[in-house]
Amino acid sequence: MQGKVYLIGAGPGAADLITVRGARILAQAEVVLYDALVTDEMLALCPQAIKISVGKRCGQPSTKQEDINQQLIDYAQQYALVVRLKGGDPMLFGRADEELCALESQGIAYEIIPGITVALAAAAASKQPLTKRGVSRSVAFFTSSTAPDTQSQNAVPLPNCDTLVQYMGGREAISTAQKLLSQGHAPDTAVLVVENCSLPNQRITRLQLESLAHGLPKNDGPVLVMMGQALERRSFN
Repeated sequence: MQGKVYLIGAGPGAADLITVRGARILAQAEVVLYDALVTDEMLALCPQAIKISVGKRCGQPSTKQEDINQQLIDYAQQYALVVRLKGGDPMLFGRADEELCALESQGIAYEIIPGITVALAAAAASKQPLTKRGVSRSVAFFTSSTAPDTQSQNAVPLPNCDTLVQYMGGREAISTAQKLLSQGHAPDTAVLVVENCSLPNQRITRLQLESLAHGLPKNDGPVLVMMGQALERRSFN
């Protein structure tokens, strides 16, 4: 008898930002395969489980996606409740499609429990809505990160979108800023760089598009870059 796999969104980082349903299922899990950005505090919610790191970090040794897929299948054939714990939300830049296809190919039951994606947590942390009446009515989430055997993409989607949010920004955000400037975006367009969102070492940096084109502040953790007029500092902020 095969078990069931839950893809759970861990949220942006802080353990108390996981959903109630996600925490409840995590506390029942027999096996948890977790991402690199999942904190020890989050893993403390499942002391009973076998915990397996399958994290991926840019420029560092990481588990191949094919191996993760196979581990999900193998553990689901041995245990009743298996959790794939992903940072943010499983359905956004989380390689969920590949894992779901692997489970479906073996007829393994699964359920997806959404999480707070880091863009929304970063907007809350910086007290800057991504939309603003009369200023911003559209938001685009994008990333330049690609599969290991695929050429990196630095195209900016929806260049006329009001607010742009670049996941896994890092150095890629510099080329994004350069491209936006070449497309005619104002050099003084507001930019927010959020590092280690929701964690105790969170850092928020304000700058402008022209400055971003020349480089990012030094960072040691995952970075999200938000750009657009809606992000301009309010007079009382």
